[in-house]
Amino acid sequence: MYAKPARKQRSKYRQSGMTALGLTILILFVGIFAFAAIRLTPIYLNYMKIVSVVEGVAEEFDSTGATRAMIRSSVARRFDIDSVSTITARDIKIKSKDGGFEVSATYSHKAPFIGNVSFIVDFDKRVLVRR
Repeated sequence: MYAKPARKQRSKYRQSGMTALGLTILILFVGIFAFAAIRLTPIYLNYMKIVSVVEGVAEEFDSTGATRAMIRSSVARRFDIDSVSTITARDIKIKSKDGGFEVSATYSHKAPFIGNVSFIVDFDKRVLVRR
C-alpha cells in the first residue's frame, strides 16, 4: 500500500508583525498625507470665512433693494472683521442678474508642498441677492 506523506511540523515561534523597513515606509506614507493636510487646512479655513461673508451679505440684503455699492461696502467691512487676507473686496464680482445681483467669489490659491511640488486650489462661491 501507499505510505502517508509526512506532515510538515509548524514552528513553535511563528513570525508576525512588520519589519523596520515596512514600518518606515508606512510612517513615511502617513506623514506625507498628514503634511498635505497641514498645508491645505488654512486654505480651506480661509475659504470657509469667505463663504460665510458672501452668504452673510446675501442674507443681509436679500429682498431689501440693495445697491452694488451697499453690497461691496458690506463685503469690505465683513472682510475686515473676519481678517480675510486671501482676496480683497475688489476681487468679489457683483453682476446684475435675474432681478437682483449675483455676488461671486472666484479665486485660486497656491500652496507650496515639497520642493517644486505645489497645490493649486480653485474656489468658486456664488449667491444671488434679490432686490
